[in-house]
Amino acid sequence: MNYVVNGAQTYCYTGGKAFDAAKPTVVFIHGVLHDHSVWILQSRYLAHHGWNVLAVDLPGHCRSGGEAPSTVEEAADIIAALLDAAGIQSAALVGHSWGSLIALEAASKLQDRIDHLVLVGTAFPMKVSPVLLETSISDPMKALEMINVFSRSTLAAPPSALGPGTWVFGASMALGRRVLASNTTVNVFHRGFKACNDYANGLQAMAAVRCPVLFVLGTQDQMTQEKAAKSLIDAALASGNKTSVVSLPVGHHQMNETPDATLFAVFNFLTTK
Repeated sequence: MNYVVNGAQTYCYTGGKAFDAAKPTVVFIHGVLHDHSVWILQSRYLAHHGWNVLAVDLPGHCRSGGEAPSTVEEAADIIAALLDAAGIQSAALVGHSWGSLIALEAASKLQDRIDHLVLVGTAFPMKVSPVLLETSISDPMKALEMINVFSRSTLAAPPSALGPGTWVFGASMALGRRVLASNTTVNVFHRGFKACNDYANGLQAMAAVRCPVLFVLGTQDQMTQEKAAKSLIDAALASGNKTSVVSLPVGHHQMNETPDATLFAVFNFLTTK
């Protein structure tokens, strides 16, 4: 499904179901060099079990037009504009990595319009090494290989992800190449990483969130280490919102390395008041 957001066509995968205003809505937000497809299992399941699903391609990524966001705050405003364009008054936000920061910032701005917040593979601050930032400009393919090595805890997906024996490293490399090539105007790799690195509003944003919060973290995550989410968890607890933490024996790609565990962590959270 396409929506016009800030004058540009913005693509959202709906899980094969038409939008139904009577159902609750979940918005899935991807990370750097990803698109809606990283949520394929989770989004499709929820779409067939009572939710409207909007798994967005952020502007300037793959099927979405417009200018690729250069800051977390700018991307959060895009999510708010997407909800307005879709006529959605209340939604849950689920974000991975960079997308988790976008979801957090959006939830802080939208307040009571967000009923659940899920942060997958998150950290604050989400600093990116200077070497990786520089390499994302000077040699993007080398940087892409670096992050896929750092991100992965397995080379073969379990059956319910992309199919038994899927080469998750190769699939992720192919996705990264496709996303990078989809924008010939700017380097969305470097732009996304810089947005993560520069974001400084995490604790203030969490203090402004007004809904239950779920953290889905990887015990083997080398990109956003589990311990790096502690400041956000502490801030969520201090805000008085219901806060849950699920730790999975996986790296930075919970959605396809532990797809069922990630799905049902999100599903159970969304069905709990």
